[in-house]
Amino acid sequence: MSVTVNTIRQHLSDNPNTMPSQIAAELNVSEFDVVSALPTEQLTFLPLTQKDPLLASLPQWGNMTTIVSVSGSIFEFKGSFPQGKYAHGYYNLITKGEGLHGHLKLDVITAIALISKPFRGTQSHSINFFGPAGEIVFKVYLGRDKKRVLLPEQVTRFQALKAESN
Repeated sequence: MSVTVNTIRQHLSDNPNTMPSQIAAELNVSEFDVVSALPTEQLTFLPLTQKDPLLASLPQWGNMTTIVSVSGSIFEFKGSFPQGKYAHGYYNLITKGEGLHGHLKLDVITAIALISKPFRGTQSHSINFFGPAGEIVFKVYLGRDKKRVLLPEQVTRFQALKAESN
């Protein structure tokens, strides 16, 4: 039996502090299915045509947390998202010295979701990049100061990005 959107929404409502990835695993659906069922005040989809301008702007946002999940393991990098350039079929992250390195296969990105959802009792904002099976390829969370408060200039940029997408 397939899981309906209403079932996912009910699960989200009953478990507001549960991460979309956990709900996806519990219901045996994709994380994209769960994210798509979030309340409208928590979710905005960014048009894929904005992918390149977004990635070009992220290095100016300052320190954030980039997360990659693979087979249940979670890798986190705290710092500025690096600039990149296209070459050899990838968006190559350009980092001199230490920092986030990698090669992003952006032609497989099927959706970009801007999510504003409480996490462990505090508001969080993230930019989520989805692959063809509805899986998260990577996500970038807005940064926080030493008191765990979201960085106001990043929140302003995030809200502007959401407003441009509506």
